Formats: sequence, C-alpha cells, structure tokens
Amino acid sequence: MNILIVGGAGYIGSHVAREFLDQGHKVTVFDDLSSGLKENLFPEARFVYDTILDYPALLSACCGDGGPFDAVVHLAAFKAVGESMEKPEKYSLNNINGTVNLLNAICESGIKHLVFSSSAAVFGQPQYLPLDENHPVNPESYYGFTKLEIERIMGWYDRLKGLRFASLRYFNAAGYDTKGRIKGLEQNPTNLVPVIMEAATGARKELPVFGNDYDTRDGTCIRDYIHVDDLARAHASALDYIHKNSKSLLVNLGSETGTTVLEILEAARRITGRPIPSRIAERRPGDPAVLTASAKMARELLGWKAEHSDIDSIIQSSWEVYKKVTGNRGSWRS
Repeated sequence: MNILIVGGAGYIGSHVAREFLDQGHKVTVFDDLSSGLKENLFPEARFVYDTILDYPALLSACCGDGGPFDAVVHLAAFKAVGESMEKPEKYSLNNINGTVNLLNAICESGIKHLVFSSSAAVFGQPQYLPLDENHPVNPESYYGFTKLEIERIMGWYDRLKGLRFASLRYFNAAGYDTKGRIKGLEQNPTNLVPVIMEAATGARKELPVFGNDYDTRDGTCIRDYIHVDDLARAHASALDYIHKNSKSLLVNLGSETGTTVLEILEAARRITGRPIPSRIAERRPGDPAVLTASAKMARELLGWKAEHSDIDSIIQSSWEVYKKVTGNRGSWRS
C-alpha cells in the first residue's frame, strides 16, 4: 500500500514509518518538525515539510506527487497533559482544528482509510480494571478531551463520508526500535522512561516521583507500559483490519501488565549501572493509583499481542539510544 504518515518524524511516528517500510509499503512522511526530528526520517520515505494547520498544503500532500494514497496514519498531535491544562487554545487549534483539516483533505482526495493515534487519556479515572473498550469515557485533561472529540468527529465522517478509521487508544508508549535504527531523542519529555533516561545521562538532575502513598505494592503509581515497536506493529495490523473489513475500529493497546514507578526506576538503575537520583514529590492532581489495559479486542480482531513490552526490553532499548546519542555529545555527568 501507499501510506501517508502525518507526524511521521516524531517519536512514535518514526517507529510507525519504519514498521510500514519494513513490511514493504510505500511511505510519505508529512511533518512540521515542531517535535519531530530530521534524524528520524528514512531515505526510503518521501518527506513533505508542512503543518496540518495549512489546509491547502495538506490537500496538496494528499493529492500530490506521492499519491494516490491508500491510507493515512495520523500522529500529529500535541500530547503533554500538563501543558494542555494551561494552554487549551494551543491544543484546540492543533489537535482538533488540525485534524478536521486532515479529515477534509482525506475526503476531498478520495482516501478511504485512516489510522488515528488516540490515547487511554479518554477514559479518565478508572471505574474498573483492566480498562477495556466499553469503559466509560470521561477525560480529566484537555489533551484527553481533544482525543475523545476527534474520535467523535471521525465517527460522523464514517457515517457521512464513508471514511473507515481505526482509533488506537495507547497506554504508555516507551522504548526504542530494538534494531537500533531510530536515534532521535524525545524533545522536552514528560513521560517516565525518557525522564529517567535523562536523569541517567546527567541531562536532568533527578527523577521526581509524584507520590509514594498510593494504595499499591510500593506506594507509587502503577501504569501499563507498551513497547513502541509493539505499538508500531499494531498500526499496520489495524490498517489491514479496516481495509479488509471496511469497518471502523476503536481498540485499546497495552501490555496488560502493571508496573510501579519505583520498579521502573530500579530496573533502569540495574540496566544502566547509573545511580539515577530521585526525590519524592507531591502527587499530581488527577493521577489514579492504577491504570492497566485489556488488550483482548486487539488480540481477537487484529491478531496482535505485545511481544517486546517487558520492562527490561523497554529500558534496555531506551538506554542503548540515550547512551549512544548523549555519549557522542559528551554530555555525561561526572
């Protein structure tokens, strides 16, 4: 297939692009490099530098030299939960308005299939665990709200325009390409694993642990971490599903295993051989004690399961990249 990957130079997007290339598909990456990186681009893929806020540019990309496209993968969203609560206008403009631009360009150019990067943030506080696709949706962050609104808008485009979509509700993406082909570090990360890696390399003074008095086995929050390689493979499986069945899909993607913050930290100390300083900080508002996924639907409909999502694989693949990149820059702390 010929696939347009919007946001394909970002952390997750570059892994998704690599997966589709590995499977023999033709790929065009559309990215404004606001958080994506040139080093995450592959010579086999065509690259278009522009923004989803520019509708004529999007339409030109969908109808241009790289097309006609069989499908679009959409990963071009801002994703910092805290920032979304401070700058809702930024997230409205990019995540919602930008996605409407993309949907309109897709429909105008005759593309019928879309894979969308959604989030477990649509669920909010868990009413039961593990979280499955039938769990009520009630996001507690503006970021999660934008993802849920996009899902609702896509539902209408399915009904009115015949656009078939797969919305993939990620849990906590982590790790790096297990073959070492992707080396672009996340910019200003807020997620746990890259923050730990920055503390390990000396780029950050310490790891803040937000709360150690939760009702969990060691008092810190439990989350479901999924290796980005597993996540990338799920995008390809989801596209196959909607293409073959002409039916849209909402599906959770997680490892179905919960790991505490301190367990991640201790695994990182063991694997990196670095002390990784940490401190206990106040709880963050709205942080539930436990979030874990049910991936039963992904197994049954997509034939997908997490293969690299054990914590050691996630930490080891991350450390190989951070060690190599920051070591080359001479940024180690003595």
